[in-house]
Amino acid sequence: MADSLVLSVDAMGGDSAPDIVVEGIDITARERPGLRFEIHGDPDRIGALLERFPRAKAASQVAPAEKAIGMEIKPSQALRQGKGSSLWNAVAAVEEGRAHAVVSAGNTGAYMAIAMFRLRTMAGVHRPALAARWPAANGGFVVMLDVGANVQADGEQLVEFAIMGEAFQRAVSGKAKPSVALLNVGAEDLKGHEEIRSAAKLVRDAGVDIDFQGFVEGDDIAKGTVDVVVTDGFTGNIALKTGEGTARLVGQLLREALTSSLLAKLGAAIAYPALARLRKRMDPGSFNGAVFLGLNGLVVKSHGSANGPGFASALEVAAKLATSHYREEIADNLARLSAGEAAAAAQSAG
Repeated sequence: MADSLVLSVDAMGGDSAPDIVVEGIDITARERPGLRFEIHGDPDRIGALLERFPRAKAASQVAPAEKAIGMEIKPSQALRQGKGSSLWNAVAAVEEGRAHAVVSAGNTGAYMAIAMFRLRTMAGVHRPALAARWPAANGGFVVMLDVGANVQADGEQLVEFAIMGEAFQRAVSGKAKPSVALLNVGAEDLKGHEEIRSAAKLVRDAGVDIDFQGFVEGDDIAKGTVDVVVTDGFTGNIALKTGEGTARLVGQLLREALTSSLLAKLGAAIAYPALARLRKRMDPGSFNGAVFLGLNGLVVKSHGSANGPGFASALEVAAKLATSHYREEIADNLARLSAGEAAAAAQSAG
């Protein structure tokens, strides 16, 4: 196991754990034969599932955990009571060097608290950010952050998010130079509150190595106007949940329209291949796998309601990040940011 790429997996987190977790591991083991998994949780339940998924069984070892952290547990409770849980142990595997990344579909707040406590933040990062992928009209996807880790963010933190999001996008998409912009109420330089304008000025003046495009508006997210959209966690979470709700509404209205009459059903049957492609494109599971960026370790969060293929998508994100240089790229740009701020402060003092 030590000579292979190893993912640490919390098998007990999520709405349908551990079933969808083991199914996701089986799918990923088929796509990435050399990948190995350290699965944390109830050994009896996990063992019975592994008998049904031979690829997952061959690629995994089970690490028994005495308890699981429920979705109702507060972050402070998780820190006090979480030791020995599947989530705690899964994060510890990364801290202790047995695994290259950790994946869980469990309690987001508890996951964040435990990961920060065990792994700490990278040098130069004030707060980690939660980054998610969003399907775009151009056929690709947009990375948006923060989508919930920090309710507020000042100008310097927004620049840190831009640096981290740009490196994440390059790691998962392969784009050499992803474009980055700040989410604002208008594209003009004078629009927005003080923090957003100061972030734009700082990223331009600090000499960080990113393709900064200024401001974009809410409708630019789905258009794919830029590759990375940066905002605070309050705005980002509302935008993400609004987008997910709209996608579900469109799907529901489409189903109702296509089953409203015999003629509509006939049309749906004829259009089935195109509708299947549309459904796959709109499926949130296809872009599952948010990441806590800025920690001293790779931490991937799956949707709690993910199915097996959706959990496999989160595992794929973890594998891509673990084989990339994104943390080194973040560190380099954070160093440029710090140097730029120091130079500006010295000039102001002089």
